[in-house]
Amino acid sequence: MKKILIKKPGSFTRLELVEEPTPQPLPGHALVRTHAAGVNFADVVVRLGLYPSAKKYVGWPITPGFEFSGVIEALGADCDDSLCVGDAVYGVVRFFAYATHVQVPLAQLRKKPSNLNFEQAAAIPVAAFTAYYGLVVQGQVKAGQRVLVHSAAGGVGSTLVQMAALLGATVTGVVGSKDKVALVQSLGAQQVIVRGDGDWAKQARAAAPQGYDIALDANGVATLADSYRLLRPTGRVVVYGAHSMLTRGSGRPNWLKLAWDFLRTPRFSPLDLTNDNKSVLAFNLSYLFDEQALLKSAFDQLNDWYKTGQLRVAELTSFPLADAAGAHRALQSGTTRGKLVLVSV
Repeated sequence: MKKILIKKPGSFTRLELVEEPTPQPLPGHALVRTHAAGVNFADVVVRLGLYPSAKKYVGWPITPGFEFSGVIEALGADCDDSLCVGDAVYGVVRFFAYATHVQVPLAQLRKKPSNLNFEQAAAIPVAAFTAYYGLVVQGQVKAGQRVLVHSAAGGVGSTLVQMAALLGATVTGVVGSKDKVALVQSLGAQQVIVRGDGDWAKQARAAAPQGYDIALDANGVATLADSYRLLRPTGRVVVYGAHSMLTRGSGRPNWLKLAWDFLRTPRFSPLDLTNDNKSVLAFNLSYLFDEQALLKSAFDQLNDWYKTGQLRVAELTSFPLADAAGAHRALQSGTTRGKLVLVSV
């Protein structure tokens, strides 16, 4: 098998393609010959050595990647008959997806919807699970509520816009450039704001004078304080990243910028939260993989939405597995739309 290996943290060149023996599947696991793997900002943070769960569960060296699609090549002992050798599947794994083969527990796999190709299926899990957990589980979205979505043209953001609209919410999307407006409108956003085009927070307030029920923010220091201020009483801001702390266009961390952004990141006082009657919620998807009941309910609902076409896959840009560095470089440029995937077949 071939896989991307990061031997120590650093820039794009740390993403090395190596070859090693293909493993036999463990009990309760499937060995999947991958066709594609999704690329996410979390993978960039792993490469930089700044992702806590990567240190906790793996350490160095590490193969990044949380999502993939492919065909089951072998099954380990103690597997039920829910999936068979030869089934086309997609799923999630805690790291290791940047590879031609991946071992994964059966509970973290589903049959690939027939209306999606392998690249589309590989782009679903991380964005869809993140959107579902943030919007439905933590956000408790209801029909008629107002939802603010940052980075609304990205992989998670575009899924959030669709999901919120599907569940009857009124959606305001925030994007980084004008060329992304039409896309986000087509996904169901009633208003789309270009962040660099005037005061985005003032425009967001004008779109929802009474405030937002839910704001979903993965930018961190760049927008988080305003996201909180834009909430109505009983509103929730859901935090699932801090992407603005990364240096755009550079493969290495800017330690001075990281320190400055860390100091400027809002600190929310329990007393202020109580007095404002607002909530701040946060999560890291990689810590949720052990929550099997949650994983199953989310997987079943999302699988149905994609099979029936109620959710559509984000725009895709594909790179060969060997050019994982090119994918990371593109993602960090801040100019991409939708999802990036690595193709290994």
